[in-house]
Amino acid sequence: MGHTLLSLLGFFLLNLLYRGQAQDAVLTIEPNWTTFFTGESVTFKCDITGDKDSDWYYTIYNQHREVFSSSKQKSRTLHSLATGDSGEYQCLFQHGGSTTSSNTIYLTVSDTPQPVLTVSPSWPSPGASVTLNCSVDHPSAGWSFYWYKAVPQKSYYSYSYELLPGSYNGTKQGLFIIDGQTHTAGYVCRAGRGDPVYYTSYSKPVFFWSGDMNSAASLTVSPDSVQHFTKTSVSLSCEGNSTEWRVMRFSQPDNLLPCSIWGTMTGSTCTITRRRLSGVFWCESETGQFSNAVNITKDDGDIILVSPVRPVAEGLPVTLSCKFKTENVYNADFYKNDKLIQNDTRRELTISAVSKSDEGFYKCKRRDSADGRTSPESWFSVKSPPGTGKDSQFPILLIVGLLCGVLLIILLLLFLYRYRKSKDSCYSRSQRTNQGPATDHMINQDEIQNMPEYSTLLHGDRCLYETIGGPVEAGNAGASNEPEESLYINVAADQ
Repeated sequence: MGHTLLSLLGFFLLNLLYRGQAQDAVLTIEPNWTTFFTGESVTFKCDITGDKDSDWYYTIYNQHREVFSSSKQKSRTLHSLATGDSGEYQCLFQHGGSTTSSNTIYLTVSDTPQPVLTVSPSWPSPGASVTLNCSVDHPSAGWSFYWYKAVPQKSYYSYSYELLPGSYNGTKQGLFIIDGQTHTAGYVCRAGRGDPVYYTSYSKPVFFWSGDMNSAASLTVSPDSVQHFTKTSVSLSCEGNSTEWRVMRFSQPDNLLPCSIWGTMTGSTCTITRRRLSGVFWCESETGQFSNAVNITKDDGDIILVSPVRPVAEGLPVTLSCKFKTENVYNADFYKNDKLIQNDTRRELTISAVSKSDEGFYKCKRRDSADGRTSPESWFSVKSPPGTGKDSQFPILLIVGLLCGVLLIILLLLFLYRYRKSKDSCYSRSQRTNQGPATDHMINQDEIQNMPEYSTLLHGDRCLYETIGGPVEAGNAGASNEPEESLYINVAADQ
């Protein structure tokens, strides 16, 4: 009876233990993200911790909607997610007559994210560093960022994208720095994650502009001024290493359009036909060339500032003028960065030799107007002349360094030559001392024993000198007033 009770109690405890393990049902997902995007895939894994029984059946539900039917397969993958796949997911475990449910995981499926690219600064100085910043509409874990250069295509105003060196495997940070940029260029970015990589769409092309002209492409403006009246006909001409050009215009907010939309393109010249049209303009070709960029303003006011389109080199003279619609003579005041810098009767501001300190935003104001009418504000740019920047200093420093290196090598070779010559001199003179003719007091081994003096001073490997006394002649052995015949050999010390 006691054994029976013990057996029943053991069975009851084992059954409780088994049921306790059976209740420990777990649903996990791979990758372990809660926010997914249309087109991505997710793998559901159903498991019971501590149980090795293979007779379980698994069913996966999304808010009471069966996604995967009952099966012994623990892992199921849902491919090409759509926004309708968002919701609560749960795994149902079935074994014999028992049923248990797992934990709940909520997934959000959003539309493919649109990255946003920004650039700073948008008008860098030639050779400066430019920072690209790529952000995703719905930030989530696991993103890497890929960076591309925009290359103009012949069809309409589209671009192809070339992956930039250094971003083949993506970057973990949404920042990418481009050093030494000198010309106008366009860039895009996109993000990716997972294995295989799921990519977002490309960002819109973003440009940073340079006012410097280059040999491959250049844009000239006629009349040569940043500001124009609305009725003025303005022509933009492209020149350079291409036969097919198009003029592009960028204006806020994020509006990028070719000349065919807002002007008339004839050959390589675009004429602005719209009355009010402002923005940044540049030329580009299907071979990937970008010209200098210009920031043009067309204004319907009564006063404009006439200032050069391109940057002015340091040291050159420049004249800014105030222009009015009517022929009446008006006095004008000139402002730089909103500070008055000239208020006389002239309508021109002349700088005899511009410098970097003259850069800034300029405008002019009609002095005798009751409402104080003011022109739009324009940026006046100054560039350093060739040979004064850091880039030009580098070749000079390199040449100086090479010359110093060559000079040191020559000095070293001269020192080695003198050193070798010194050793040869010491050796040859020693030989002449021991092997010379009789007139030079040739000395051999038999004579050495008859010499009253033979002294050699050696210190380390330095041959300082040798003093060799000659043989004493007969009859003069006792003469103390006769000088001893000596042969001195002085050799430079062997350093």
